[in-house]
Amino acid sequence: MATTPDDVRAVALALPEATERPAWDMACLRVRDKVFASMPPGEGWVAIRLAPGENAELAAERPAVFSVPHHYRNSAMVVVDLSAVERGELAELLTEAWRQRAPARLRAAFDVGEFTAGS
Repeated sequence: MATTPDDVRAVALALPEATERPAWDMACLRVRDKVFASMPPGEGWVAIRLAPGENAELAAERPAVFSVPHHYRNSAMVVVDLSAVERGELAELLTEAWRQRAPARLRAAFDVGEFTAGS
């Protein structure tokens, strides 16, 4: 089943201290004001920040789902086609992106279960 921008928001904003604030004409999902994902309005994709090099690996392995457009070639962002990704995989990617940007203490508290969804 395809995912939607609402799925992206639901998963991302359930992560501790995640917020949404627009920038660059996109909905930017942040933790402590650091962007971990962004979506343009009215489009069927989300750009997610991953570990360095992981974006190119995913795009090479599964080009029907992942891509690295020219303007992201020098970053860790990967574009995910929402019509081609399952919600579970999207959740894993967004959680990993959140982990890349969240401060160590927040990650540690999350890892030991100190947070419930949306806190």
